[in-house]
This record gives sequence, structure tokens and C-alpha cells, in this order.
Amino acid sequence: MSNNTKLVAGIDSSTQSCKVVIRNASTGELVRSGRASHPNGTEVDPQVWWDALLLAIKAAGGVDDVSAISVGGQQHGMVLLDSAGRVIRKALLWNDTRSASAAQEIIDEFGVEYLANWTGSVPVASFTSTKLRWVLNNEPDNAARVAAVCLPHDYLSWRLAGFGPEGESQFGPDLTQLATDASDASGTGYFSSKSMEYLPKVLKFVLGHVPLLPRVVMPHAFAFAPNPKNSITCAGISAGAGDNAAAAFGLGAATGDVVVSLGTSGTVFAVTDVAAADSTGTIAGFASASGNFLPLVCTLNAARVLDSFSSLLGVDHSGLSDLALQANPGSDGMVLVPYFEGERTPNLPNAKASLHGLTLSNNSPANLARAAIEGMLCGLADGLEAILQAGVVCNRVILIGGAAASKAVQASASQIFGKPVFVPQPGEYVANGAARQAAWALTGDLPQWPIDGLATVEPDSHPEILEAYRGFQAQVARSFINK
Repeated sequence: MSNNTKLVAGIDSSTQSCKVVIRNASTGELVRSGRASHPNGTEVDPQVWWDALLLAIKAAGGVDDVSAISVGGQQHGMVLLDSAGRVIRKALLWNDTRSASAAQEIIDEFGVEYLANWTGSVPVASFTSTKLRWVLNNEPDNAARVAAVCLPHDYLSWRLAGFGPEGESQFGPDLTQLATDASDASGTGYFSSKSMEYLPKVLKFVLGHVPLLPRVVMPHAFAFAPNPKNSITCAGISAGAGDNAAAAFGLGAATGDVVVSLGTSGTVFAVTDVAAADSTGTIAGFASASGNFLPLVCTLNAARVLDSFSSLLGVDHSGLSDLALQANPGSDGMVLVPYFEGERTPNLPNAKASLHGLTLSNNSPANLARAAIEGMLCGLADGLEAILQAGVVCNRVILIGGAAASKAVQASASQIFGKPVFVPQPGEYVANGAARQAAWALTGDLPQWPIDGLATVEPDSHPEILEAYRGFQAQVARSFINK
């Protein structure tokens, strides 16, 4: 490698793990990488994320030769800090649904039109604002101690820059140094990506007072300038991003591309020039990592549905795919509504999964495997339709996540979405997007890194799959509405 080559690091601190990729700033070539696991659960001590980040950096060979770093992180996670920079309680994650009733309190107070127009979204249990309201209602002493609120990527960037709890960090607990970007701030429920401002009256309602919040940094800028005195890293630390925005940035998603991500959650999103304001709550009007907007629909149930059915059928993911390909499209009438963890879209936090249409003739492992895949994708198809109705153009679906490599998932996606499906080579696209952002801040130019494809599947529309799913899904929704 040339002595003139500059390296950048991208970090993905997700629900399940922390990944670090180190890339050539000019070409995007992967130089090395590292990973460390996170614990399961819907609330986590942020110290665990910090410890995992340090382990992942070590596994990647360190960052002493890196010029710029960016952190992509799971959205919505509520990190509460006291005046000494100490974490007050475990962070409630996006997939913690205990704040569903708090979301309704916020809606009752401000109305869906105000919330959709000013924050871009109608709050659900996933959002940070609802978690703050839950703390105020259930842990008022903790709420009163809150000096600052930040998100996972904000917290990790701040710690990388040498700040942190009093007595445990090089530069101390300077809360005014906390920084974020518009993509992550737009998922809090108290930030307007149109005006690029926080909404203090929403904050006062949800927490009882207005705490210090991270300054919002432009996507191409450094949140923390390179600092040779920093004992953790001398590299500049750029704005960072929420995970979905970072993934879109890493994929180079452009107008006409709709990304469907099959991770712990399932998401459908696209980069657009126009902000979304959906008062039905189906679309979250987030900001992108490129300074545009990122209308997004999220479901709680995605890849773990396939994990569960693989275990049930005694096969690995490849075996599940092989079984599903033995079945006909539509699983001979078997339909899974996969609300194993409740659901965010539609907003049914108390719903349960259910299997429908079983007969003696269709009750087979092959149909069960295919129904699992189709049920997961049908929930996301509703998300695709919603953003299309909002004016998003879809010329192709970019399918990402570990499950995207499955031949059965690819085939079912082309049948359910009715669009060409492009599957990139498996990669850490959140971390890659963060690395690309770091390169942007470092060089001042937006890098154009190539994306290699694994598969392209032409559309093979089978509308009867989605029609059958929606019939049973409506029954489930009626059963759990208002529970």
C-alpha cells in the first residue's frame, strides 16, 4: 500500500454486534475488519457498546493508521446521562415496546398532524420520545436526573473523541461536545429534519424538562476534528448516521432504488428530495445520510422469523431455502402472519404470530418453510406500497441483510414485490456507509465506491400471495386492536 494512501474506518453498532471496517478512502477497498458481539435484550447498558467497540477495533488491527472514523448506529436507543456524564439507566432499544401507551399520550397531546408535519413521523413505541415519556411516568427520579439525552451512535462518537464519565475519560464529561446528525436525530420524535431544529415543547412534555441535546453536524463534516492529544484515536470523527441511512449511503442508493433490509428488524426505505409527512404513521419521515430525506417503513419481525423456523424444522438457513423452493409460490394456501414480537407497522405492539390456512394436504415442511419466508416479505411489501403511494419511484428493489443471500428469499421477493430484485454481495453496508461518510469528511469529495452484485432476479409477480396474506393480516389486526 502506498504511503500516500489514506484509510478510513466505518463502525456499525447494531442491536446484535459491533462491526468495524477499515477501507481505502479513495477506492473503498476493504483493508481489514473486526467484530464483537452485543448481548440479547431490549435494554442494554451503553458501557457494553463501548467495550464491544474497543474489542472490534482491536480485532480490526487498531486505528492508529486511520485518518477518519464514522459511527453508524441502531436508531432510537435512549441513552440518559447525568451531569457527570454517567449513564443513569440501561438504554431502552428500538425493539422495546413497553412505551406503546406513552406513544399514545404524545399523540393525544400534540395530534398526528402536528407530529407528522414537524417531526416527519407519528410516534410508536420504537421512538426515543416515547421511551422518555415512559421514564417520566415510571421512573420520575431518573427522569429528574437527566442532564443530556443522546443516541447510541452519538454516545460512541463522544467516547471515541475522549469524552465520557467523570474520572473514566481523558477529556471528562463535557456534555456540550455531544454530536449527532440529522438522520439519527430524525428518529427521536423531537427533531424536525425540515427546519433542522429540536422541538423543546415536545421534549418538555415527554421528559418534564428540556435536557441538553447533541449538536447536529452536517453529513460531510467532522463532529470532532483530528486530535493528536486523543489517546484513543487521533483520527477525525465525522457526523455518523442512523443505521438505515448509513446502509443506504453505503449502497449508493439513488432515485428509483428502494432498499429492503432483512435484519433483526425489516425496513423499506428510499433516498428522496422531498420530506415525508404521513399522519397515518405508516411512513417514518427520516433524514438521509446525504443531506436528503429517507422515508422509511419498519417492521419488527424479519430475519429472526427465519431463525425460528430453521430451528423448528431442524435445518440451517440454506436448508430452509432448499425446503421452501420445493413448495409452490403461495405455499398452497398456508399463510404466516409473523408478529412474533408484536409489530411496529402496523402499530400492533401486543399482537402475536399466527399460522393460517392449514389443511391436511398442505401441512408439510416445505410449505411451512415457504410460508415463513413469504410472511416476512409480505409485511415488507405493505411498506413498499406505502412509500410508492407517497410518491417514491421504484425501478428496482435492493435486497440486503443476511437473509438476502437465500435463493428462496430472492425468488419470493421477486414474486411478492413484482419488481426487479438486485442483491449486492454480502457486506457490512452500515459500516461501509459510515466509512464512505468518513472519507467524504476527510477529502471534501463524495467518494463513488463500486457495488458488486450477487444476484439480479427479474420480476415474477404473484399477486395472490400478498392478497391471501392481507386477508389474514386484517383478521389479526382486528383481534389485537386496542389491546
